[in-house]
Amino acid sequence: MFDSPPLNNAAKLAARVLLSIIFLVSGFGKITGYTGTLAYMASAGVPGAILPLVILVEIAGGIMLLVGYQTRLVALVLAAFTLVAGVLFHMQFGNQGQMIHFMKNLAIAGGFLQLFATGPGLWSVDGQKRS
Repeated sequence: MFDSPPLNNAAKLAARVLLSIIFLVSGFGKITGYTGTLAYMASAGVPGAILPLVILVEIAGGIMLLVGYQTRLVALVLAAFTLVAGVLFHMQFGNQGQMIHFMKNLAIAGGFLQLFATGPGLWSVDGQKRS
């Protein structure tokens, strides 16, 4: 039952959609709240000059993940991006809220590594190239 190709392809699609939502919403939020995001980055000692790159990674990566294009590469990039963000912004283990955000980033990176390992499924741009 659990080795059903249609079920596995649906699960991979759901994983891509759910993971991509985080990055698309976050990227667009950084555009609409640009000044606030710059201030938050500065408070963490991160140069604001990289904010356009961060937005590009989140939005382009989110779209590519959503449609399943270059999924394995995108999954690795976003896993690394998520881990770096966790270290830079959420490693305040004395603060329970920040600890939860850090662990959330670890879990998201784990999801990306699973997508890297298993691929995007047939219901994706990459999957259609293989069939």
